[in-house]
Amino acid sequence: MSEAPERFVTRLLNAELKLGAGDFAGAAGDLRAIAGEIEAFVAEHCPTTDSLQWFSFPTFFERLAYRRVEDDPRELRDVGEPYDRVYADLGLALANMGDLAGARAALSQAVRWNPMECAWRLDLAEVCLSMGDEREWLALSFSVFERASHREHLVRAYANFARHFASIHEHALEAACLACAARLGTDDAEVAALIADASGTSADPTALSDEDIVRILGEAGIPEGANAEIAICLIMCASDARALGDDRAAGSLLVRARDLVGEEACRMLAELVADADAEVASRAEADPEPPIPSDEPMDELDG
Repeated sequence: MSEAPERFVTRLLNAELKLGAGDFAGAAGDLRAIAGEIEAFVAEHCPTTDSLQWFSFPTFFERLAYRRVEDDPRELRDVGEPYDRVYADLGLALANMGDLAGARAALSQAVRWNPMECAWRLDLAEVCLSMGDEREWLALSFSVFERASHREHLVRAYANFARHFASIHEHALEAACLACAARLGTDDAEVAALIADASGTSADPTALSDEDIVRILGEAGIPEGANAEIAICLIMCASDARALGDDRAAGSLLVRARDLVGEEACRMLAELVADADAEVASRAEADPEPPIPSDEPMDELDG
């Protein structure tokens, strides 16, 4: 944007304080003003072309994950500011004010700026459902299966499909989705209520074996569990963070990977990533890059 990023973030944080206090109209006014400045800046400085796209990825993980799961050959550039949060917050404020069309438009922009943040996708899905667009609700929920990097988001996606299958009396699929959600081990109150309601019925997830779950979901084209590519990205970024001495970030990323795929699978994937890193390091030692020529005169280098 045209102003310093520090001031932009400060204004965003102030708007989020209003959101937290329930001042939705005040927050929406502030966020609309920021969004207007974003749109003017982007129109002038961030053109989208067939070979270039701009995003608002908060960390390198999102950029890496996007590269691995999306078929987008364009050059990616980062605007360096949390544009996605501006639109996500605006969507939340407008939804609470009853402006569902405005909320949908704002959340769509949040997803556009950070397509790897599944919280925005799921919030947009709920707005679509409130507007009667169940098809888009399901499509957005399904898109989370491939992209979720937090188990809470994956749980919400399975819960959405469980609700859908319950509504059309596909109880085996409802049970399979509830079983996948339950296996992720979160304290989601909605999932707990859905499981309690299904207990002892034809949709009881505890009545299914692992083989049943895989078969039932496979026949419906629904993934069973998290995308391993996302877990690999988390582990790769954890490895990089540890190499840079940031053990806290490395630990947080590994916990997210473990929560998605489980302890054993996470350990196996971490070993694969470590082996790949070791192979790359070995090749670099065997075939080092030539030294970069210095701009300094040779007589000065010789001292």
